[in-house]
Amino acid sequence: MGEIGRLSQLIIPFFGYNITINLKVVAMTWLVFGLLIVLGLFACRKRDILPRPIQALGELIVSLLYDLTEDALGKELAQKYAPLVCALFMFLLLSNWLGIIPHLEEPTRDLNTTFGLGLIGFFIAHYAGIKTKGFKAYSKEYFQPIFFMMPLNLIGELAKIVSISFRLFGNILGGSIIILVVSYLTLSLVLPPFLYAFFGLFVGTIQAFVFTMLTVVYISVQVK
Repeated sequence: MGEIGRLSQLIIPFFGYNITINLKVVAMTWLVFGLLIVLGLFACRKRDILPRPIQALGELIVSLLYDLTEDALGKELAQKYAPLVCALFMFLLLSNWLGIIPHLEEPTRDLNTTFGLGLIGFFIAHYAGIKTKGFKAYSKEYFQPIFFMMPLNLIGELAKIVSISFRLFGNILGGSIIILVVSYLTLSLVLPPFLYAFFGLFVGTIQAFVFTMLTVVYISVQVK
């Protein structure tokens, strides 16, 4: 992991405002996309009835996520949204694991990434709600239990984006800060490699799963 705060930025003037793009985060994100494509092609190559280890692992992950999605959304909606759930989990998993490799950083350590993923989940959940219930029935829910609760209900929905985004961002960034501090204190001799493994593999996996399941729950709340 590189030093926190050392960023490669591209600043684009736009009608008197500056749009700042973190080039390192963009590069790490595209690296994760590339890894996902390579792993997907490799796992699907020469599929056999008796699966090879990587095929078996892929089938296990997809089966587990599909079952969880089906339990939350039902069979019909699970067929529509399970691919999204699997893609989201695999992206988060590889993103959180990326920091284990020296000189690479997790895209999820940047708030823009987690906030963007939170927005995607938010819009998909509400799109699913409108499509399932119809716009009239969907709108009525914001005026429950009484009509003047609408502002609070609206704030509550928007707060979900902040909550899910900051949860993932805080856990990944917090792990990076702990590793950085301990590295300086121990001169990177013994403990940091174990911390890399703990925060990268264990915590990264848990946070990817939690974020994905919360997205499924948000969709479930809107469609039921």
